[in-house]
Amino acid sequence: MTAGLRRARSEEQKQARRQQILQAAEHYVTEVGYEAFSMAKLAQYSGVVKGTLYLYFNTREEVFLTLYNRSLQRWGERFTQCLVQGMSDYDYVKLLYQTASADGLFIPLLVRLEHVIEHNVAMDSLVASKRQFINQINNIANQSAPILGLNLHQAVEVVKTMGVLLVGAIRVDQGPTWRWRQENLPADVRALLDSFSSERLFIKNACRIIKGIRTND
Repeated sequence: MTAGLRRARSEEQKQARRQQILQAAEHYVTEVGYEAFSMAKLAQYSGVVKGTLYLYFNTREEVFLTLYNRSLQRWGERFTQCLVQGMSDYDYVKLLYQTASADGLFIPLLVRLEHVIEHNVAMDSLVASKRQFINQINNIANQSAPILGLNLHQAVEVVKTMGVLLVGAIRVDQGPTWRWRQENLPADVRALLDSFSSERLFIKNACRIIKGIRTND
């Protein structure tokens, strides 16, 4: 896409331009990945000059933080919409894993959030993001508590811990590329790799955590 759009002047035009940039950023990062993402290319994707891009985001990490916030909101809404009264701990954590994985941006950005993204953003952006996170955690905990048979304090602890566990489990999948050619591996080695899949590790340990929090306030 070529640059050269007329400068946004009204607040409504600025918001529309910002959304335009973010939509382009979502497509762009999905296409090239985190490491290859550049602000110069994003400007081309967005149809703006690079200088205009920096009127809305000071760094590429500011873009990533905003995309993470949007993906967190999407995931939270999807997850809570699928919650069913009386579902088992296993079904609860499996739903959490699957809905988080279904969003192409949520997990890749979550894995990089604390160690990379948050170190290169303005303080006001970081504070706003953390406040959104708090609201999302509380909302999910409120809806999870009666389903899991927990009080609100316990439910908040569960949801927070699930996020940490999810990041740890997902890192297991980021191994060498030969893991994607498992059909050529001996059966015993393939079985070992399967036992370390992020989904299996997450679900098994998440169920243990919920049980432990339930029995030990």
